Amino acid sequence: MTSATQTSPAPLKIGPLTLDVPVVLAPMAGITNTAFRRLCREFGAGLYVSEMITSRALVERTTESMRLINHHESEKTRSIQLYGVDPKTVADAVTLLVAEDRADHIDLNFGCPVPKVTRKGGGAALPWKLGLFRQIVEGAVQAAGDVPVTVKMRKGIDSDHLTYLEAGKAAEGAGVAAIALHARTAAEYYSGQADWSAITTLKNTITSVPVLGNGDIWSAEDALRMVAETGCDGVVVGRGCLGRPWLFGDLAAAFRGDASGAPAAKIQPNLGQVADAFRRHAVLLTEFFESEERACRDIRKHVAWYFKGYPVGGDLRANLASVGSLAQLDDLLGTLDGDLEYPGEGAEGPRGRAGSPKKTSLPEHWLDSQELVSTERANLTEGEGDTSGG
Repeated sequence: MTSATQTSPAPLKIGPLTLDVPVVLAPMAGITNTAFRRLCREFGAGLYVSEMITSRALVERTTESMRLINHHESEKTRSIQLYGVDPKTVADAVTLLVAEDRADHIDLNFGCPVPKVTRKGGGAALPWKLGLFRQIVEGAVQAAGDVPVTVKMRKGIDSDHLTYLEAGKAAEGAGVAAIALHARTAAEYYSGQADWSAITTLKNTITSVPVLGNGDIWSAEDALRMVAETGCDGVVVGRGCLGRPWLFGDLAAAFRGDASGAPAAKIQPNLGQVADAFRRHAVLLTEFFESEERACRDIRKHVAWYFKGYPVGGDLRANLASVGSLAQLDDLLGTLDGDLEYPGEGAEGPRGRAGSPKKTSLPEHWLDSQELVSTERANLTEGEGDTSGG
């Protein structure tokens, strides 16, 4: 095993922000709300990004988008990810966030592979139209002023339509503070193995701002290995932390290292500690939604992730996945044997839906040219109808 002191990079600087632990929580739709961000912060350190928020909904100040951009007072670095396909709308959304002092960092989403996003020319589909990509990023950076803007993207649409190097150079030229690469194409979705060599290539291409790597980080060891193998300046962690907020504690310990050079000890929670984290998550969701009933509906999707590998029976899992109140949740968790030890590998490794490779949904004739034609521009605003994508 590679020691933390051999691979630990310097503190990560994203514009005026300095992270002593070069770790970023990836934006995940329906996951990285204030509740989950707070929980992850309680275990570790780094930058914790909001779920993806649609620029048009924010500019229109919809109730849901305005709620999603709120941060708890404990969130000292307020990080928001925006999605958009129209340069003016994205710039207007950035202007709102800055003028109303609602963000300390803004990330732009160019990596979402979900069909409802890509079929409108957004997410991972958009960098193919390099001019449009450049307009959006330049406009956002200009509107942001001193607030750092970063971009998160994928390798491209598919293996025949890679975009990350051209887009990376365009983003660097536009003045972004960092570039994050999920080392898969949109067509790969979350399947197979991330191509970390692409992160190496991007790092060798981009010389003036940090490059962050994303994809298949399931443990602190994976994060250290990614940095060692690719030379990236930090890591972005997504599905690996689902049901495992303590992963950020592992990451903080690993990157901070140990004077002796010994690998940092891994957090190995017993079943009682997992139950406590699960309940804490539910309580934080109750605060976030201002509704115990809605919080309980939301926590249900986390059951399989939290208890992965632990000897929790099917009936109990089913009851947890239909819980309706915190009192009922307490009753169910009270039946667990909290002293049961960490199950090891069974609780680790991949989690979340990987999907399978598939043809990316795109606007008609999208791949015919990397230039945006007038009819495509007229249709782009249709892609900004939802509050949160992904």
